[in-house]
Amino acid sequence: MRLDQIALVAAVAGSAAAAPSKSHAKRASPFQWFGASESGAEFGETNLPGVYGTDYEFPDPSSIQTLAGKGMNIFRVPFRMERLAQGSMTSGFDATYLGQLTDTIKAINDAGAYAVIDPHNYGRYNGDIISSTSDFQTFWKNLAGQFASNDRVIFDTNNEYHDMDQTLVLNLNQAAIDGIREAGATSQYIFVEGNSWTGAWSWTDVNDNMKALTDPQDKIVYEMHQYLDSDGSGTHEECVSQTIGEERLTSATQWLKDNGKVAVIGEFAGGVNDDCKAAITGMLDYMGENSDVWLGAVWWAAGPWWNDYMYSMEPPSGAAYTGMMSTLEPYLL
Repeated sequence: MRLDQIALVAAVAGSAAAAPSKSHAKRASPFQWFGASESGAEFGETNLPGVYGTDYEFPDPSSIQTLAGKGMNIFRVPFRMERLAQGSMTSGFDATYLGQLTDTIKAINDAGAYAVIDPHNYGRYNGDIISSTSDFQTFWKNLAGQFASNDRVIFDTNNEYHDMDQTLVLNLNQAAIDGIREAGATSQYIFVEGNSWTGAWSWTDVNDNMKALTDPQDKIVYEMHQYLDSDGSGTHEECVSQTIGEERLTSATQWLKDNGKVAVIGEFAGGVNDDCKAAITGMLDYMGENSDVWLGAVWWAAGPWWNDYMYSMEPPSGAAYTGMMSTLEPYLL
């Protein structure tokens, strides 16, 4: 999700809802992965590197355990590149921030789940578009080297590139792949994101060149995001219709099939209301029917500072945790 939108929606009150119910019969999930983003370490983007506990926070391991106990097996961990590599992308890593990130990844792995490492930077560093593919490759070589032996880690090249030259987006993704493999991290999946906020609904119009990415390990997974409100921004409780989820994924699904690619929906959400529940169910059912190309989905978001955020999946009282879990239950692992 966009940082300006995070600031807006974090202040929006969530809908009151009952505790998670068991109204949906459990069935075998069609997905390889299903989970949530564990947000917080990327907060406070206007104060970098910032102060831990004031500007940003890392996830609560007990919340991760609770969600894993519900059947979530993947957690995306957003963080800020400027806090990890302070001064420049090629700088050595801040030991404290790296330690906190590593502890979070361990907590996720200890819960039996995959950890997605997500530089939540929108293709930018200190506010400027990343233009040096060599520096970006070095950043990723350094980061992947920290986790090269952990096959329960997934590398997400960068969150939601936007308003960038399309060839640059392609080249940055390729540089990240090259850096990761150069570090000796050969067993891990790599999630690649596209331009225009990596939206599924605009993928074929914007990101067709992304099919040119190569990986010697053949473990590229395309990460698309899709919200179901009127402008696809994820800042409204209302969904456009009960069928909008499937509709917004149709063209991207065909692109994946035509090009022999696989993908995940790395961010999705909807308000706790009947239309959104139906739209999300329709989207996930459609993805399940096309599970040859859709490997899973990740809810936005859990995290300790979401409070009354309308999409909060944070136990025990987040609006989505109390109001959406029964809708998501059939897809959990």
